Amino acid sequence: MTILEAAAALRAKKISSRELTDDALRRIERENPRINAFITVVAESARACAAAMDDELARGVDRGPLHGIPVAHKDLMMTRGVRTTAGSKIFSDFVPTEDAAVVEKWNDAGAVMIGKTGLHELAYGITSTNPHFGAVRNPWDPERIPGGSSGGSAAAVSAGMVFAATGTDTGASIRLPASFCGVVGLKPTYERVSRRGVIPLGLTLDHVGPIARSVRDAAVTFQAMALKPSGYVPPANAALRGIRIGLPQNYYFDRLDLEVAGAVRAAVQTAAAIGGKIIDVRVPDIDGLNTVARMVLLVEAVSNLGPYLSRRGDFGSDVLALLDQGRLISAADYADAQRLRRMFIGEFARLWNDVDCVFTPIAPIAAPRIGQTTVEIGGVAEDARLASTRFMRAINALGIPALSMPCGFTGSGLPIGLQILAAPNREDKLLEIGAAMEDALALKEMRG
Repeated sequence: MTILEAAAALRAKKISSRELTDDALRRIERENPRINAFITVVAESARACAAAMDDELARGVDRGPLHGIPVAHKDLMMTRGVRTTAGSKIFSDFVPTEDAAVVEKWNDAGAVMIGKTGLHELAYGITSTNPHFGAVRNPWDPERIPGGSSGGSAAAVSAGMVFAATGTDTGASIRLPASFCGVVGLKPTYERVSRRGVIPLGLTLDHVGPIARSVRDAAVTFQAMALKPSGYVPPANAALRGIRIGLPQNYYFDRLDLEVAGAVRAAVQTAAAIGGKIIDVRVPDIDGLNTVARMVLLVEAVSNLGPYLSRRGDFGSDVLALLDQGRLISAADYADAQRLRRMFIGEFARLWNDVDCVFTPIAPIAAPRIGQTTVEIGGVAEDARLASTRFMRAINALGIPALSMPCGFTGSGLPIGLQILAAPNREDKLLEIGAAMEDALALKEMRG
């Protein structure tokens, strides 16, 4: 059931928010021991909130499509009176006195918070294998990672524990777990959603966005968190007629798994079949921009987390190694990286004169196994972290919106993701394109 379907059922009195919430809690009780998607579950307050939302609907108070819908928040979002760990030993006992802005906005929209989802420690990694709270596991294959850092949010949505969850994306952290877990993730334009009350990692790279079961659910949840929402949700007849779709002829198809390449190219063919105009494009130096984005993040992460580095034993080894790297980068190198970043932003912006969106793979591989540090692509071993993020990290440096949605499956049944990019603040167009693709690909039917 999608958010829109549940919303219709609530208003038709076919179901109540209390029933939806009880069902979510039962699923968590059944599935969380296997998936480990949640760090904290707030069953009592969730049931109380659901009862209040039912009462409001009975009195004619309707807050919109999220009214009475069970959701979760990545445990990076501050929640008043509920601990916010950031997946870290350092913050394991931190209980905020205020809600993050995105939590406030979903509360105001009537959403029912079920709990806080697990993540890669301090949101600084792509596996969500957490040394303090245990590994989050992929619902499609619990021996595989869900992606990160918003792995718990994606796993919870994928496993049907909640309808939607918040995530953050600094270098892939909404889009990668959405892809690996077969759900939809939206990284909005930089600062289109407030970061107030979100524990920071890279201040000029951090984005806040939703993870949901469908593109239209992503639209509903995005509109409920955006600073200046348009209210747009793609209609049932979303179409691609006349949409100019850029297909990169460099970089994005150079080194990737054959099954991933086949699924993404099949999606491009589907787009053409339903009216999209495919235009070959050449993108700027994405490898160079990835290097810039990594350098910026190394410096900004150590700036944010440096005050805690005296507690070295409280960090996981992978995060500590990255923070130590950040301490070695000079101010001049950081300034040069930001200068190059501005140059790349200008180069990439020229693409939007010729196309309305760009299609790329999300990652060159499907989800690796837990503990796997290298992956083989075309017979060549690559670092799993760098390979997994190579198609996404640059997009954070650009600050443009990006949608991650399923476009197929490997022969072993693992989800494959399509990334759709658009110009700044064109989320509505991006979601319309994604909804048209979702309808045409009909992956719900494929999943059974």
